[in-house]
Amino acid sequence: QVQLVESGGGLVQTGASLRLSCAASARTFGNYAMAWFRQAPGKEREFVATITSSGSVTRYTDSAKGRFTISKDNAKNTAYLQMNSLKPEDTAVYYCAAGQRDISRMTSAYDYWGQGTQVTVSS
Repeated sequence: QVQLVESGGGLVQTGASLRLSCAASARTFGNYAMAWFRQAPGKEREFVATITSSGSVTRYTDSAKGRFTISKDNAKNTAYLQMNSLKPEDTAVYYCAAGQRDISRMTSAYDYWGQGTQVTVSS
């Protein structure tokens, strides 16, 4: 069983930056691909970014490309999502997820989920 705990959300203005962290309990964190998803009120959970277990390959949704960066530090059992140039449409609860399959944009590819952290971007 892997426990994931997100942190770093908050209320910011348009154009600001935030760095989300996802601390994992897994002793074999290096074996897990990680991903970030988000869910806005009344909408389905959507893919944001993913990274392979080694950290060598990343994928992003189109709206995140050029603004967000996903990374993971296997020595610290932590994944990150650096978010720059935030927009009001980025407002959502952000979830991190872990899985031992290939990286994917699908929620079903990930076995473990955090509780989420709220990001609110004011205009």
